[in-house]
Amino acid sequence: MELLDYLQQHFLTRAQLLTASSITSARLDALIDRGVMPRPSYRIQLNTRCASFFGEHDEEAGAEYYATGYPSWIAVLEASTEDPFAIFARRYRAALGALPMTTIDPKLGAGLDAHLRDEWGHFLSGTYGLCTRSGLPGDIAAKELAICVIKELTAQEDPERGRLRQAVDLLDRTSSPFAPHERARSSRRRLVDEVRLRYALPTPRE
Repeated sequence: MELLDYLQQHFLTRAQLLTASSITSARLDALIDRGVMPRPSYRIQLNTRCASFFGEHDEEAGAEYYATGYPSWIAVLEASTEDPFAIFARRYRAALGALPMTTIDPKLGAGLDAHLRDEWGHFLSGTYGLCTRSGLPGDIAAKELAICVIKELTAQEDPERGRLRQAVDLLDRTSSPFAPHERARSSRRRLVDEVRLRYALPTPRE
């Protein structure tokens, strides 16, 4: 099943997350309930029918999948008494400051404080575990900045190709591949694949 193959390759099951983080299932639930730990990015329900020498057997099971970067976030939560949102915001700001590009979008400028609150909500819901490679603040900041720059440049009649390629490559590096059923509607399809094709931008492999 292509979806399961994708999830197993790019995400951690709940059991894998617990093992990698050295915490109990009850502790994970407590962190989620406190509003400091992201929820799973995918929840699936499996209905399995098995036929063998002994006859047929039906079984139902559920599974949760989490971003691969979450063990490091749990480590931060377990080691620090600092407000988790403050940690998230500081790392987000640091990532923006370290990236070699800028945007005129006010949400990453004068409106950054309010934007960070919105981003924190998406982080906790598991949304960014779905659409970034790690699900962590650095990748989230990079994805948002890259999207802003790409939209600004493609709105121009003759955008600067070098800057556009830089932004597209950044989004490519930080954006997840997306699940098979999501790819056609994903930001990767619109802002990486289609922009490269439209402006004849080379991929990093070339």
